[in-house]
Amino acid sequence: MHHLPKSLVALAAGFAVAGSLSLPVPPPASAQSGPGWTTLVDDKTMGDWNQVGEANWRMEGGALVADKGKGGHLVSKQSYKNFQMHVEFYAEANTNSGIFMRCTDPKSIGAKTCYEVNIWDTRKDPSYGTGAVVNFAEVNPMPKAGGKWNTFEITANGRHITVVMNGQKTADFRNGMFEEGPFTLQFSGGDGGGGPIKFRKVAIKPL
Repeated sequence: MHHLPKSLVALAAGFAVAGSLSLPVPPPASAQSGPGWTTLVDDKTMGDWNQVGEANWRMEGGALVADKGKGGHLVSKQSYKNFQMHVEFYAEANTNSGIFMRCTDPKSIGAKTCYEVNIWDTRKDPSYGTGAVVNFAEVNPMPKAGGKWNTFEITANGRHITVVMNGQKTADFRNGMFEEGPFTLQFSGGDGGGGPIKFRKVAIKPL
């Protein structure tokens, strides 16, 4: 057996490392772009919504923000049945917000008329706090959203609904109570959580 000089072995190892560093980085699991995806909110525009309530929605610092008023919702003008959704949001510890989906009445929005993916770190019952779907899927342990940017990846396909927050699945259940409807972005205001909510990207893809 012939042995290579140590200098050649080291050189070959160096080329191997350099080659590995140049490998392409795989795309993220949910790219939120390409065929089928519609971006409703980005860092330049708040999109086109129906507004319910008295929240002071506005664009500020590259994000859609609400931090004053008695609370309210931005309601999508389109109805959705089966979809994937990507949401990037910022909350404080005392923020009470959420994503309401398949709402049966876009003028009367709540956890009894929609699926609510909650954002509320200080909810008295944390089982339906941040990352949970209120009344349908508890979360344990509850992740904390306060003080940082977070990501929701939500999939609703027939009766099967999943929520992934910051790469960790927080809800996975089957239910057919709400089949189709618009979705909303919530600022709860004085209703138990007055902290601000910010959205810097909201994108959806019908399935």
